[in-house]
Amino acid sequence: MTIQAIVFDAYGTLFDVYSIRELGEKLFPGAGQALAELWRDKQIEYTHLRSMSSMYKPFWEITQDALIFSCKKLGLRLNLDAQSALMGQYARLQAFPENLSVLQELSTRGFKLAVLSNGNPQMLQSAVDAANMQGIFTHLLSVDLVKKFKTAPEAYQMAPDTFGLPAKNILFVSSNCWDACCASWFGYTTFWVNRHAAPLEELGVRPHGEGRSLVDVLEFVDSKRNT
Repeated sequence: MTIQAIVFDAYGTLFDVYSIRELGEKLFPGAGQALAELWRDKQIEYTHLRSMSSMYKPFWEITQDALIFSCKKLGLRLNLDAQSALMGQYARLQAFPENLSVLQELSTRGFKLAVLSNGNPQMLQSAVDAANMQGIFTHLLSVDLVKKFKTAPEAYQMAPDTFGLPAKNILFVSSNCWDACCASWFGYTTFWVNRHAAPLEELGVRPHGEGRSLVDVLEFVDSKRNT
């Protein structure tokens, strides 16, 4: 099996969605961690509900809806200034510290690199720019093109269509186990960046590789080249 291109999920994989807890803690002392966790869970839940109901809405708007709900659920008084600050921070989430060097190494090795994300194009470009990742990716693939969120097959199909490659020759990298598992069902070679040592989802399928950080992707692609 030859891996010719690598596509990365953005949120949670390249960019730390829970880094928002620092600003959350500043705005709502004692509630930063709870807000970050509930906000993320509700954000993903809304993408699934909207895909199942064919009621697409851009990810930026879903992210804002999830923030408003989470604050209501936690009893936090979200005024417009706080909402603007939190959404602004989400547009430039911190990248995980090892990511830039790993991406540069993969690019040096000749892999075509892309992002495949629920994020709408403006969100992705903003995050990439804030992380100084300009010029690394050949494409920033947004589900906004197909108006369906992952794990819809139409979303996963964007990378094979873009690269002109079978899915099995593309490595799909995600920190979300559900995403990596469903990408495996679709036909990708997959790698799960399991940063928090979480259990495998009970879906009857597993990613082809697993590690604790993006650094482990380097060893995985080396092993595939040698088989």
